[in-house]
Parts: sequence; C-alpha cells; structure tokens
Amino acid sequence: MGLITQEEAKNYLRVDAADDDALIAQLTEAAEALALDVARLNESEAAAVEADASDEAAFAAACTAAGITEREATEYRAVLRTAVFYTLGYLYEHREEADHRDLTLTLRSLLFSIREGRPAT
Repeated sequence: MGLITQEEAKNYLRVDAADDDALIAQLTEAAEALALDVARLNESEAAAVEADASDEAAFAAACTAAGITEREATEYRAVLRTAVFYTLGYLYEHREEADHRDLTLTLRSLLFSIREGRPAT
C-alpha cells in the first residue's frame, strides 16, 4: 500500500505534469524505506503501519502480529507520513547536492517518538 500515494506526493511537491512521475515514484519509495529504517520498524511493524485502517479486521490482525496496538500504529503512521513527505521534498529539491547526513539527522529528530526505546538494527 505505501505510506503516501503518487497523487499525494505530486501535490506535496506541487508538480502538475507527468514528466517526473517515474522519478517521484522512485524517490517516494526511497523516502519510505529511509523513514522506516530510521524509525527502526521491523517488517511486521511496517506492515501494520501501512495496513488499511478502514479494513478493521485486517488492521487489527496486522497490529496483533506486529505486537503493537492499533493506536500506536495509527500514531506511527501519522509521524512516518510527515517524515516521508519531508524526505521526498528534500530528495526532489536537492537531487544534485543532497546532504544525506543532514537529512538523516533531521529524520532522527522527526522520528524520535518512534525510535525511543528501540534497539539499533
């Protein structure tokens, strides 16, 4: 499912044309992977956060499998979406001269509430 859609990504970046669709899709995928890594979520936790909350049974099952509450998954999703939008914007605007160290430090700050208490992987 992903944390943000292509349409949301293009709206955030204020891109109307389809010229950069492939680039935006690639950067969105990279931004999501980086945010999940910095947040220190494992595969089952990431699946719960990305699960469709409108399908209550599937969402509850994903959260149970991940060992997190539905409230935690919903809160994590909100924070991670913000981090993905930030990362996507940064990567898109600075694709020639990105400072990945600075980006990672900012992500650590954005994702602190999720990272706290999680062992580094």
